Amino acid sequence: MISSGFSGALKLTDLDDFITPSLECIKPVQFEKSIGTGAKIKIGEDGSYTQETISGKVEKLKQVEISLTDCLACSGCITSAETVLIQQQSTDEMMRVFNEQHVHILDEINRKFIVVSLSIQACISFAVSKKLSVQESTLKLCGYFKKLGANLVFDLKLAEDLALIESQNEFVERYQSAKCLKSNKILPMLASSCPGWVCYAEKTHGNFILPYISRVKSPQQIMGTLIKNYISKLKNKLKKDIYHITVMPCFDKKLEASRDQFFDVDSQTKDVDCVVTSIELEALMVKENIHFEDISCEEFDIMIETDLNCNSQLSTNTGSGSGGYAHNIFRHAALQLFNINVEKIVFKPLRNFDMKEAILEVNGTVLLRFAIANGFRNIQNLVQKLKSKRCPYDYVEVMACPSGCLNGGAQVKQIELKPNREFINKLEHIYDDLPKTFPADSINVKHLYTNWLNENNKNEYLCTTYREIKKIDQPLNIKW
Repeated sequence: MISSGFSGALKLTDLDDFITPSLECIKPVQFEKSIGTGAKIKIGEDGSYTQETISGKVEKLKQVEISLTDCLACSGCITSAETVLIQQQSTDEMMRVFNEQHVHILDEINRKFIVVSLSIQACISFAVSKKLSVQESTLKLCGYFKKLGANLVFDLKLAEDLALIESQNEFVERYQSAKCLKSNKILPMLASSCPGWVCYAEKTHGNFILPYISRVKSPQQIMGTLIKNYISKLKNKLKKDIYHITVMPCFDKKLEASRDQFFDVDSQTKDVDCVVTSIELEALMVKENIHFEDISCEEFDIMIETDLNCNSQLSTNTGSGSGGYAHNIFRHAALQLFNINVEKIVFKPLRNFDMKEAILEVNGTVLLRFAIANGFRNIQNLVQKLKSKRCPYDYVEVMACPSGCLNGGAQVKQIELKPNREFINKLEHIYDDLPKTFPADSINVKHLYTNWLNENNKNEYLCTTYREIKKIDQPLNIKW
């Protein structure tokens, strides 16, 4: 694992997402009592620890490790990127799997079918840092993974479209139910695609805030579902034989992929096996002495044969660089609920640039009020408004990182390693200049959503659940 590219990167960014010190982070460890009244502990030359009892018995002590699962189950620390010891979510683990394919090249039983999914934000990050066009940097990333041995490489646009459509439908259902029941306990609907925000909500505000959060999975996890269920059948592969890698702009995606909700008990597999970030991938290339400009370009693979042009260009959704949730749901809700076709939506900044709102108003009556809240300062203000019943919004796109996913904590930053408004504007400008497509217009999305998902359990494939993580009362938590 490239440790310097993980924890160090977090310390060098200016993200204002730190909530509570991690001094309370506790993993209960059960010690087996040895027979005897005392023991000596010695440190070996290799740094290992051995315990020698009075009776002369020598025992090598195991090193305590903290996994992502431990981190998710612990209520000790709250940050948008919880730095823990990661074994399965690292470039070292990714390369181990790729290298094994060369060893087992003639052994079909032990070979993995490797699928890579690239996030749009990560592609833009590489484009800016390498001074290339987004399309060229994306094709080079695709070529890089194909050369390593990936069987298939996709972008996450299809999964983003499915997440948007399901979120649109969920909001309309919630809005109609709220008006019918005259209840404000299900509105505003809060976006669920940011794992840092979801983790914070579960650990800090629990059952108060969880009913407001959308049940829709993030694009990463929807893609994981497609890979392990749709692609596995398409390619006649078992789930356990598919190794799914995602390249993301955020360290928290590692936490998300490790959640129990995204683990299939029957096949003993995760929807996403390994998450690597933009900055980790760049560090790996530097370590391997690979020059990004020299990588050969390769096109994306086609997931569904009905749309032969789906791999020609990287495209985005209208709206913010975090996927455009607020924009697309606003437009859909205006049309479905009030039969109003909104051509252009303008989100106006409020107290700061990371808190914006858009209003649908007719004859002085406000019909819809949407917001985008990025960064934990704005998130905390939003939660306080909810608790005091002063929140005026119907929907809020919530992201833990200031300026959203384009400015994710794991993105390749400027040379100065300090993102500023000019730099972020550049990222957003590049995102806005990419070709735009609407989810409902995609042939692939229609095929999956109306046919395959309806034939299977759509809620299971597109939706998830959350759970409150209660504070553990124990002596080490006491504030003296």
